[in-house]
Amino acid sequence: MSHALAEARAPDTASYRKTTLENGLRVVTETMPNVRSLAMGFLIDAGPCSEPSHQSGLAHLTEHLLFQGTSNRNAQQIARLMDLTGGQIGGFTTRDYTCYFALVLDEHRTYALDLFGDLFLNSTFSEKSLQREKEAILREMDAGRDAPDRRVHDLLKAHAWSGHPLGRTIAGSRESIERLSREDVIYFFHEHYTPDRMILAAAGQVEHQDFAAQARDAFWRLLGEREEIPATRPVFHGGIVLEETAVAQAYFALGIPAPAYGHADRFGIHVIANVLGGGMSSRLFRRLREERGLVYHVAAEYHAYRDAGMLVVEGSTAADELQEVLKIILTEIQQLSSGVAALDDEEIWKATLQIRRQHLLDAENTNIRMSRLATQELYFGRHFPANEVLANIEAIDGPVLNRLMREWLAPALKQTAVAVVAPEAKNHYSTAGLANLVAGRN
Repeated sequence: MSHALAEARAPDTASYRKTTLENGLRVVTETMPNVRSLAMGFLIDAGPCSEPSHQSGLAHLTEHLLFQGTSNRNAQQIARLMDLTGGQIGGFTTRDYTCYFALVLDEHRTYALDLFGDLFLNSTFSEKSLQREKEAILREMDAGRDAPDRRVHDLLKAHAWSGHPLGRTIAGSRESIERLSREDVIYFFHEHYTPDRMILAAAGQVEHQDFAAQARDAFWRLLGEREEIPATRPVFHGGIVLEETAVAQAYFALGIPAPAYGHADRFGIHVIANVLGGGMSSRLFRRLREERGLVYHVAAEYHAYRDAGMLVVEGSTAADELQEVLKIILTEIQQLSSGVAALDDEEIWKATLQIRRQHLLDAENTNIRMSRLATQELYFGRHFPANEVLANIEAIDGPVLNRLMREWLAPALKQTAVAVVAPEAKNHYSTAGLANLVAGRN
């Protein structure tokens, strides 16, 4: 299918430009004239949600292998070029997408584009590289199991979103990684790395027309289209998952089902998360650390993806204090959602101010600006100028949050899921005891 050359400009942000190339590749840029750096990223609409269940980890393995050699460069030559630019070039996989990025001086833009063109068009995915990267990923998975603060999040999502790709770990399982073949990687790459599912974003010292022209020269041979994959909403499973292992403290992650990334209420949910655990003046930090000294760290965040979201409260405590800490967290959220301990104007003002200022501070970072461009294009198909984002944040007030408490948080709280990674301490907690606590029967 032929794509007409199309260009769009945001009406109130002259620095933002978008061009769709003839092969369907979208190029979005934002000019930051007072910097020397350029952040560029290729966002691929493919990740764990694109994998068959028996091939979990395939998207992550493909990302690893893309830097391991092309028909023009071997892995050492690729690594040398990455080092010579003096910046950062790499990739990462999320639950929704895969991203390849470069942060370089503007004078090295051509080298970075040429390298990415070579990777996407000429990667060989050799058998030797495949075996080496599979071993590296298995070591990465072992390291993750040794990090209880990471492990508890994987357990939470695996339990809450069981049966859906969002519940799988990004790296996959040892069994699935060992089964994956070179042919699996090549098929996944050609099926999903098509230009209509790719976004090239750049922020910093960039002139849009020149950048788009260079992108056209580098990627004109990139062809193909991917069939649309229908979205599937996961079923959220509440309850408890407890893993007892040799750790000094009890690590916990409490999850409450929340709307997906693109939901209109996302700004309000960020405010609620901030009020609960967004800093040293947040409710949970004050209750658990400042007043009781039960934790060193506790935080709340809104984890949002294309198909679903989750409000997560995480932290760690002594094993004999775990039940008390979870009880305080659940009570605090319940009282907030029911209006017993309603939000006051100062809390709302503080939370929106903190989120607004963080947005403005992040805007000075070319990498974050590039990431915003790419993810906004992926999830919404458009750019949100800063003044629109700030207006949405500032529009959050008491009535908006009260509606969210009533319509979302109060019913969602009944489906709470909790994951715990802790030392064996039968005198202090058990799966059944924790389940009773979460169900409100303790």
